[in-house]
Amino acid sequence: MDRFELRRLDYSLSDDHLALQDAYRKFFKTHCPIEMVRAAEPSGFDKNLWERMCAMGATTMALPESCGGDGATLVDLTLVAEEIGRSLAPVPWIDHICAARLLAHLGGLPGDPAGVVSGEQLGALDARIDFGQGPRLIPTGSIADHVVVPDGDLIVRLAFATRPAKVENIGRLPMAWVDPATADTRTIVARGPEALAKYQRALDEWRLLTAAALVGLVEEAMTIAAEFAKTRYTLGVPIATLQGISHPLANMAITVQAGRNLVRRAAWFLDNEPDERPELAPSAFVFMAEEAANAATMAVHIQGGLGVSAEAAATAYLVRARGWPLAGGDPGTATQRVAQIVTARERALRR
Repeated sequence: MDRFELRRLDYSLSDDHLALQDAYRKFFKTHCPIEMVRAAEPSGFDKNLWERMCAMGATTMALPESCGGDGATLVDLTLVAEEIGRSLAPVPWIDHICAARLLAHLGGLPGDPAGVVSGEQLGALDARIDFGQGPRLIPTGSIADHVVVPDGDLIVRLAFATRPAKVENIGRLPMAWVDPATADTRTIVARGPEALAKYQRALDEWRLLTAAALVGLVEEAMTIAAEFAKTRYTLGVPIATLQGISHPLANMAITVQAGRNLVRRAAWFLDNEPDERPELAPSAFVFMAEEAANAATMAVHIQGGLGVSAEAAATAYLVRARGWPLAGGDPGTATQRVAQIVTARERALRR
């Protein structure tokens, strides 16, 4: 077995990966306390944190060297996304880099006069799996400078003189309804089946990175619940020793490791053999969309009355665990995509 074949089975992190992970973990621990997350909820965005991230190269790392980026792999990007989820960082990094990478692959960033590569101007895309027309709910629509959406067989880039108003949502995201027909500027980036296929690839990347963020979210929710359980006693023993508490905590740990392994496997295949296992990225999203909500709910239950209070950290994790996956529409549509991919492959094998 050669090294390349081995890599298809081994997704352990290199020293460079670990250094990247550690750098962003320390960054968010220093600059993104839960108090700041709460303060940013009315807008869903903390501009100061975003500028600090951009200064670290968080946006340029995700883009090809051909357009001024650093050419990071998808595995690299999942490590950053996981730390964003761990800290509940109110920044649109996933939406922005998925939109920017799509524009780069479609040739829509020549010279990048708008500053998308650097993050000076924000990009967003329609994260729904269907290519519908008319108004659509965009996860970063209320703060984006450029919104990339499919419109028939076209991929268009929209800009608004006045940004759409944020709509309330459980994920505390800067979501807004965006109507391509009302855009002040409408630029055709690409057209045709190949362009739509690249848009589908961008949606797979969005789902993959959202799944990675949910892995970090679950791990931190588990930590919050475990620390609480170690300090609360009943009948003279920590509640963490009770099966009703310890077993759900163990299930959370299993979810974290299973989700992390699936995310990294999906990232590697999407980067290196995208046509070999295209179902892995949406599968990771479907798995974490369901399990993150279950785990965060249990974290709240473990803390009892404290957990359901509005000021509890566990509550902040719960609402995002339920809300973030819905930014891309019904996760059930991603399940249908997985089924279609697997069914088509099985039929092809029988021929």
